[in-house]
Amino acid sequence: MTTVLSPKIVVADSLTERCDSCGAAAKLELALASGGHLAFCGHHANKYADRLAALAAQATVETGFEWAGRSPSA
Repeated sequence: MTTVLSPKIVVADSLTERCDSCGAAAKLELALASGGHLAFCGHHANKYADRLAALAAQATVETGFEWAGRSPSA
């Protein structure tokens, strides 16, 4: 059996970064387990949610954004 741990989730009033994929305002910022940081708009954050959740040690989501990578219990 494989267990996938979801990252620690932090909620912030607003984020200042831009999406690393398209340059739109970020709704999600990730601290990667391997080091480094990434930021994504809502579209790209949800499009790649499964892969991003597996790589992240911590995810910061903007208030009101429903990230698909958040586990139901988080």
